[in-house]
Amino acid sequence: MAGEGPAAIPAAQLRLDEAAGLDARAVLAIARGELAPSLGGGLARRLDEGRAVMLAALDGAGPVYGVTTGMGALAGHELTQSARAGQSEALMTARSVGGPPWLRPAEARAVLATRLRSFLNGDAGVSAQLCGRLADSITLGVLPALPRRPMGVAGEIIGLAHLGAALLGTGDVLAGNARTTMPARRALSRAGLAPLRLGPKEGVALIQGVPMTTALAVLAAADARKVLRQAVIVVAAEFAIAGAARDVLDTRLARGDAVLAGITTRLRDLAGPGGRPRALQPPVSFRAAPQVLAHLDRTIGALGAAAGRALDGVSDSPAFLDGQFVGSAGFYGYDLAAHLHAVTVALIGAAELGATRLHRLLDPAVSGLGPQLSARPGPQAGLSPVHKRAVGVTHGLRRQAAPSVIGPVETSAGQEDAQSFSLEAAQSCRIALEGATEVLACELLAIHQARCLGAQAGTAALRAELDVLTAGLPGSPRDRPWGRDIERLRERLSG
Repeated sequence: MAGEGPAAIPAAQLRLDEAAGLDARAVLAIARGELAPSLGGGLARRLDEGRAVMLAALDGAGPVYGVTTGMGALAGHELTQSARAGQSEALMTARSVGGPPWLRPAEARAVLATRLRSFLNGDAGVSAQLCGRLADSITLGVLPALPRRPMGVAGEIIGLAHLGAALLGTGDVLAGNARTTMPARRALSRAGLAPLRLGPKEGVALIQGVPMTTALAVLAAADARKVLRQAVIVVAAEFAIAGAARDVLDTRLARGDAVLAGITTRLRDLAGPGGRPRALQPPVSFRAAPQVLAHLDRTIGALGAAAGRALDGVSDSPAFLDGQFVGSAGFYGYDLAAHLHAVTVALIGAAELGATRLHRLLDPAVSGLGPQLSARPGPQAGLSPVHKRAVGVTHGLRRQAAPSVIGPVETSAGQEDAQSFSLEAAQSCRIALEGATEVLACELLAIHQARCLGAQAGTAALRAELDVLTAGLPGSPRDRPWGRDIERLRERLSG
């Protein structure tokens, strides 16, 4: 569907003099529209010098996969000289089989940034012109329409073929959002760019590696970190409202575990010391919360480390290393997929515990308030329906807990006889992030309702945090269409 062309986003310039300057933090800032990359003269010169060495080696190298031969099961077919001339661009045509839904603009910017970073490492032997075009695509807002749905391929060839086709002007780009597209040639013309022409090996370089999964992993780690921060506030408030015993928030219980100690300290600082507990021991969903949040913290850190390895690593196949063309499996993405799955499961665990604590808050024996946090039990339902929404979300999330790395499938006439399905792992993680945020919104609404009913919510610092998150919600505890409040909270938490 055609639409208005994407617009350039004003952003500070990130001048790149070395590959390391485009790290995960910079990728995140580019995705958010805060930075736009450009190549420094010295880096551009080194890229072209490296490409000249690669092209000279190509002349006497014999068969080079995807450059002088076909790809996949067709790798045994030598290309004629005339076929080689158009090989880089031909690789994008038949492989562009994806369709909507497309990645969002922020995600597309992140993919362009990670693709650029992998090229700046020098292993692909691509030109400074190609790298510059990737940077220009970000700066000018010419963002390729990249399929979100996973494909049965060993790497990301199908999604990256769409990226390459957009550069060539034969594909499509996003037209302002992730729902409409426009022909790339028209968008390039509006941006003052000509369709890019690819030289030898640049085509196979464009469709190798895991820049899409890497980009989505960087974004997922940042979003999960935000969910973790919000969850700590919510759990602390639930401890305070329930008058739960603070025993499990004693940092002495976190001996040998610095992450757990940090989470415990933050929870206790927000919830406050508390008075006489309402029960000798709070429900397990309260007591286990620090461990579950600490585990989420650790999985986020591990995912960030995996994304760093992907940004630094050799992902091209064949890579050009020390004058040799070396085949690799850098396209497989197993490391990223496994860590994305770990974060997904940790998010689901946190969401399930959150829905359980929400249920406990509806019990007067736990909250000390009216049944179901109702202002008038009987005539008014209170928040029981809100808990049911949270239960529905967590039940749906369980389907995302199946690891994508399990269950290899053969494609390409058996040449690709296993897939990591790393993009599927990224998609599952995104769904888990959205679900965990929705459950937090339900919990926040219950906390707000409890406060409207007179419950005390911990320290002044905690009350200030809650006031920001729940600003604009009605101050009355009477029944209303709770879904409107949940959506307002969900948008605020996601923003």
